[in-house]
Amino acid sequence: MITVATADSSATERVSFKRWLGVAAVAVGTFSVVTSEQLPVGLLTSVSGDLDISEGTAGLMVTVPGLVASATAPILPVAIGRLDRRHVLLGLITLMVGANLLSAFAPNFAILLASRLLIGIAIGGFWSLAAGIAVRMVPDKFVPKATAIAFGGATAANVLGIPAGTLIGELTDWRIAFGLLGGLGMLVVVGLLWLLPALPADTPVHLRTLADQFRNPIVRTGVLVTFLLVSGHFAAFTFVGPIVESHIGIDKSLLGPVLLAFGVAGIIGNFTTGVATGRDVRATIITISVALATVLALVALIGGNPVTGVALMIVWGLSFGGIPVGVQTWILRAAPESAEAATALNTSVFNLAIALGALFGGIVADSIALTAVLWFGAALSVLASVAVVATRPVRN
Repeated sequence: MITVATADSSATERVSFKRWLGVAAVAVGTFSVVTSEQLPVGLLTSVSGDLDISEGTAGLMVTVPGLVASATAPILPVAIGRLDRRHVLLGLITLMVGANLLSAFAPNFAILLASRLLIGIAIGGFWSLAAGIAVRMVPDKFVPKATAIAFGGATAANVLGIPAGTLIGELTDWRIAFGLLGGLGMLVVVGLLWLLPALPADTPVHLRTLADQFRNPIVRTGVLVTFLLVSGHFAAFTFVGPIVESHIGIDKSLLGPVLLAFGVAGIIGNFTTGVATGRDVRATIITISVALATVLALVALIGGNPVTGVALMIVWGLSFGGIPVGVQTWILRAAPESAEAATALNTSVFNLAIALGALFGGIVADSIALTAVLWFGAALSVLASVAVVATRPVRN
């Protein structure tokens, strides 16, 4: 369990704004690591051409950090023992900075892939600690808001970070994009140094602590729901380009604006869910699951024209945007004394779901039809809502 030394009420009032800035710094850190993970998506062609490799091989720049992050998330809280979590976050962001700079100057693909492995360690570790640390920076009643801000960094990465990085790579060079991301990481290091208080761990996380989380029915279901919703989403979203162009019927040149609208909707969904979870987190997750299942099915059924299709894409963004903060809040409330362990498991499954969702979505698209990935994602979302309904609610 992480504890922060408490102060008297007047002192708390004096530092409250700085604490919120600290939460914001954690969110920028999350933005940085998630952007680092997914930046190569928009740079595959440039990298493959420059390093004389196939685009399929270049795709390993996305696969490797995702799988490494999935393994790192549950292992790192055990490995760091009683280390001050402030120092750990600083170390992970510094690792991200070094890895991005290594990417920028990589002379060949082997070195570049090694740098991506380091990014995976930073992602899995930072994300598994970030939410638990952010909520300890504020009073209990502000936990949903703090969680929304922390996870808002990940959503913003998809809306702003990845498109901006891709544009920089197109206008200059892909190496410049990685270098600038390393520079942003340096600013995050300064912000965390200034804004975060000491965050000692009274009780270190052990492997047994991780295993014990599966005895908690809420944590167990929450991890399952994360896997179902995230894998269902990415099974379809991985092919959003072809879906928008061939199914909805929008010109390729307008794909960027459509995805921007999707991402902005995701940010709105993230913070709207942060507010809603303060009232009834379980009902909120059920609503999100049903909404995601419905909109995916509707895109397949009636999304075959630009007006309807774009409207449904925005609703899709709203629905998925609330998933990380909704499920994470549910888990944190169910396991307040094991926040790191529970969050680590959820982070691990989240990253694994991204990789497996894309993998199985590709199999479905190739063996059945492109729109079948939408039905596949909808089916997994329905299963997620059933899992939440079947789990007995507890008093928060």
